[in-house]
Amino acid sequence: MRVALLGTGTMGSGMARSMKRAGLDVSVWNRTADKAAPLADEGIEVASTVRDAVAGADAVVTMLFDLDAVIGVTAEVIGAVRSDAVWIQSSTVGVDGIRRIASSAGDIAVLDAPMLGTKAPAEQGALTVLVSGDEPHIERARPVFDAVGSKTIVACRELGAASALKLACNTWILTVTAAAAQSLAIADGLGVDPRQVLEAIEGTASDMPYLHMKGSAMLSGDFTPAFGIDGGRKDLGLIHESAQAVDVDTLLIDAASVLYDEAAAGGHGRDDLAAVITAFNPAGAQH
Repeated sequence: MRVALLGTGTMGSGMARSMKRAGLDVSVWNRTADKAAPLADEGIEVASTVRDAVAGADAVVTMLFDLDAVIGVTAEVIGAVRSDAVWIQSSTVGVDGIRRIASSAGDIAVLDAPMLGTKAPAEQGALTVLVSGDEPHIERARPVFDAVGSKTIVACRELGAASALKLACNTWILTVTAAAAQSLAIADGLGVDPRQVLEAIEGTASDMPYLHMKGSAMLSGDFTPAFGIDGGRKDLGLIHESAQAVDVDTLLIDAASVLYDEAAAGGHGRDDLAAVITAFNPAGAQH
């Protein structure tokens, strides 16, 4: 199976490696060519244009930053891809976004297929694939899903359902990360070693691996991006719009947005979500 992947950022590069490891024939393209260049050393074809990447592909995967980035390559994709190819749209663009992309794709089969996970799961082929669309197209895309993911959840046939599920899941990820930062900052402010927060919760019903992963990053000040703050801010905007459209109160996500905006204003936009700790203390809660 020949697969073209457009976007070799934090997630895309790992997905390309996972597909190559699974035996798929992979070509990649990235707007900033230098970010894709290292993949050539691993036997992955690096195309200089979108058209070159998608020509002859059985499947096209878009893993780009936002809706504008996807719309920006749509004309080139549909102008060069085979008419029987399936477009696996994995960028987080929201419900209205995926429908807009599908309406621009002409007769090309489009799947709504955002991924849950960050850099490490992408490298390991352990993402969670969320997908909605026509069943025959989903089955054609299975080799890609099996290569990049440890499980696939079919939301339903209606295009946009997987994007809705992704926003719901990211609501939890973004708010719980901010809550962890506040918990550690409160302990620090009250003169308690914030590491003891993680120790106290460990092994209890409220414990979770994610808390220790992000909490440890906050305490060490290691903000190497797995899920960047700017990406989280973009997703919070999509979540806010979607919640308003269905009359769900946005109080919690709006509060989280303020914190991530403050961290970005402090120079941490490209850092990991863990850098939200700097919204409470510019130096972080390092110990």
